Amino acid sequence: MFFNNFKKIVIKIGSSTLVDKTGKPKKIWLEDFAKDIKFLIGKKKQVVIVSSGAIAMGCEYLKINKKNLKVDESQAVASIGQIKLMDFYKKIFDKNKIKISQILLTLDDTEQRRRSINARRTVDNLLKMGIVPIVNENDTTATTEIKYGDNDRLAARVSQIISADCLILLSDVDGLYTDNPKKNKKTKFIKIVNEIDENIKRYATKTENFYGSGGMKTKIDAAKICQLSGCHMIIANGNVKKPISKIINNKKFTLFLPKVSKLDARKQWIIGSIAPKGEVIIDNGAENAIKNGKSLLPAGVKKINGTFEKGDHILVKNQDSVECARGLTSFSSLEIEKIKGCHSSKIKNILGYSSREEIIHKDDLVKV
Repeated sequence: MFFNNFKKIVIKIGSSTLVDKTGKPKKIWLEDFAKDIKFLIGKKKQVVIVSSGAIAMGCEYLKINKKNLKVDESQAVASIGQIKLMDFYKKIFDKNKIKISQILLTLDDTEQRRRSINARRTVDNLLKMGIVPIVNENDTTATTEIKYGDNDRLAARVSQIISADCLILLSDVDGLYTDNPKKNKKTKFIKIVNEIDENIKRYATKTENFYGSGGMKTKIDAAKICQLSGCHMIIANGNVKKPISKIINNKKFTLFLPKVSKLDARKQWIIGSIAPKGEVIIDNGAENAIKNGKSLLPAGVKKINGTFEKGDHILVKNQDSVECARGLTSFSSLEIEKIKGCHSSKIKNILGYSSREEIIHKDDLVKV
């Protein structure tokens, strides 16, 4: 079975899988899940868990309604719920002699290169020690502007950073359908996805209301990150006994296959960014140059959207506003506004100082 080839596995658990509608943790479910993890460890697999549930557990502990919480109140509740969440894991995993650790990440921890490398080192060291890291977004300090907002994309970013072989998204769904199966009995189940094309995106939109709090759209976003990172991704129903065992036994799930050509670690990090600071619109000549592995030069830039600084992640779009690449800019948006459409030899005279010739050097540019 293909699962045997996976050495490093990330498993994301959604809130609806881990806690019931009242916010109480599903003890029996986690006891069975812990047996799955023990089995994987026995097969020499390295496992990282990305877990939701802190706010739900905090609300249950305080006997308050999550829907009525303001942002700052959610942060306070998360700090309480996170303790309950980790205590829940520890008590049950201890029974199975599985040691765990807690890692709380913010968006900046993965979007800033140095911090993402530090995060990888921490996870790698824990895995070498036989520890199962349990990762969650740091809801206590993250604001709306600097949040992932969903653990699907967080799990994909973690998978990319640690070079995981497979990401498993456990949710309240079997996988991807062509339409909402609750509304359309003729809908078809999609077993394998090779390419995330417009049809796949449309299916995700159609089933949006059916798929839990994260939604199918965020799962497709996660799949994009995984595919370009050379990582498999599985969407499966977690609301069953021992869900990992059912996946291994080839039960119902959707498998997203990775791209054939795996990018190096730096370019994986660039393409996996989920918080670009702006974008540039380029002409057809520049688009063709990028397709042929060339750098993006000022002459090919037609328009700038957003405000960004040198070194920021930005999107590169063609004249139809379709994303064709993304990368790290060598200039700020103000500088590009001055030199767009110009030959590189004129940059010094326009800006008044020497600089690189490329808006985005090919080493910092990744085709989409």
